[in-house]
Amino acid sequence: MYEVSQLIAGSRRLGGSGRELIVISPSDGSPVTRVAVSDETDVQEAVAAARSAAPDWARTAPAARGAALHAAADAVAAGADELARLISAEMGKPVADARDSVLAGVGTLRQYAELGPVHRGRALAGNDEAIDLMAYGPRGVVAVITPWNDPVAVACGLLGAALVTGNTVVHKPSERTPATGHHLVTLIAPHFPDGVLNLVNGDGATGAALSNAAVDVVAHVGSTATGRAIAAACARTGAKALLENGGKDPLLVDAGVDPAWAAGQAALGSFANSGQICVAVERIYVVESVAEAFLDALVAEADAWQPRIGPLVDRRLRDTVDEQVQQAVKDGATALRGGTVPEGPGAFYPPTVLSGCTDRMTVMREETFGPVAPVAVVPTFADGLDRAAASDYGLAATVLTPSMGNAQQAWRTLPVGTVKINAVFGGAPGGAAHPRRLSGQGFGYGPELLDELTAVKAVHVEAPPAGW
Repeated sequence: MYEVSQLIAGSRRLGGSGRELIVISPSDGSPVTRVAVSDETDVQEAVAAARSAAPDWARTAPAARGAALHAAADAVAAGADELARLISAEMGKPVADARDSVLAGVGTLRQYAELGPVHRGRALAGNDEAIDLMAYGPRGVVAVITPWNDPVAVACGLLGAALVTGNTVVHKPSERTPATGHHLVTLIAPHFPDGVLNLVNGDGATGAALSNAAVDVVAHVGSTATGRAIAAACARTGAKALLENGGKDPLLVDAGVDPAWAAGQAALGSFANSGQICVAVERIYVVESVAEAFLDALVAEADAWQPRIGPLVDRRLRDTVDEQVQQAVKDGATALRGGTVPEGPGAFYPPTVLSGCTDRMTVMREETFGPVAPVAVVPTFADGLDRAAASDYGLAATVLTPSMGNAQQAWRTLPVGTVKINAVFGGAPGGAAHPRRLSGQGFGYGPELLDELTAVKAVHVEAPPAGW
């Protein structure tokens, strides 16, 4: 088994809580990782180490910080195969897909290594006898709490942006992928002074201790429940909360689209990474005129996905997914494919297509995070748009339509951070968005993430009076 240690002020040691977590393989049920959980004293020491390192790191030239991040990106790229193996072992993603996600993280590190040194303030139009400017500076100590579903790519974004802007960091990876998080930090930390990047390990108790500690920012990607707890903690401590929480992303299929193509998009959005993607398709509204052909094609897509789909991260999540499916069937939905827990080891769940769904069903209201495509038939595009917008979440949405007018109406009116027209995934590099409602707050990506992790100071300078 992989043994996970903390990293505090450049020193490695086991967590001091006396508690131990064992990560179980979602593929075959074997033990993968042993974690000695960090206690509150460990967390406080990690924060103190980051606080002590902060002044010198903040004064380090931005170009030097960028060069350090480039070196870290090189190390992560060289370690991509091992990171991919760990991701697959701990959360079940196929190794090839896991390696692609690691390389996406490398690209993000390189992006911030370039953007950080050119992140700048601006001069203001004052009078000739003075200098007025708005200057950026690091916020201080950033707590970075990351999820298990894409543990390297997400962490690289938050760690890279925080470090290159002169902040110091205490990182807590998910308790479901601690070996992945540990190895990532092992690759990155040597390129920074001791105390600039620290690591603590554990479950919700460790995350709560870190969220309530004397940090300046808590940056979190994960569940809505955890995000709410972090927001409450930050309200007490005065730290800035930067949150990307859960989603219940809709897919709207308009009349006039090719049903087979639309079904391929829906399957990709619902089944990729076994549905364990923050912006996965979690509810589908299809206009009545194409519904029958779309459902037939979606069933065929589910059959095609079945041989290549990986497990869910653990049986606890699988039970939650299956409960939503069984309740939907009890409430009148029909499982056209899947919808049954398979026999055998691991936490596998089949690609599942549900028809006859209504917005009252939990599977259409609450985050599922599994390979489930629940479908509701709507009479018109306008009706589907209204129902897609009626959610407590606001992360992303996808619209498949041949109508530029409908596309324009959709992206303007949907109350979400990201709207994708005629593609469930994709987008130019550097895109950034504000999640809405229960899905979080603040920019989590793109150049704007540098703004989130820096503070602006207004400066007014006049020359001393003559004769001094």
